[in-house]
Amino acid sequence: MPNIRVVWSQGSLVASLRDTATAQTLLAALPIESRASTWGDEVYFRVPFSARPEPDATAVVEKGSVCFWLDGDSIALLFGPTPVSKAGECRLISPANIVGMIDGNPDVLRSVANGDTIRIESI
Repeated sequence: MPNIRVVWSQGSLVASLRDTATAQTLLAALPIESRASTWGDEVYFRVPFSARPEPDATAVVEKGSVCFWLDGDSIALLFGPTPVSKAGECRLISPANIVGMIDGNPDVLRSVANGDTIRIESI
């Protein structure tokens, strides 16, 4: 699967996508621009498509996961605990499809502020 780049005013990151139906839907919709929201150590932003739950959809994911949040039609990037996390885990408020992993250190997302413009593009 191709990689994607996520860019905002203070930084950028690259992520490797999995070979899933949701990842393919994401690629077909690129490029996408949206407005960032933050929730604990999660950055999320709306995208112009929906997806069905995949067999491994889950609310608890690895640090650095690129997720499609099913209840919000949003991409969620997790780099640490959220307000609903237990014992430091990365937990979304409800299940998400895992579409990929951030390459490198996901802590770069700490520079994203609520309302920042986020752009996702294929690379």
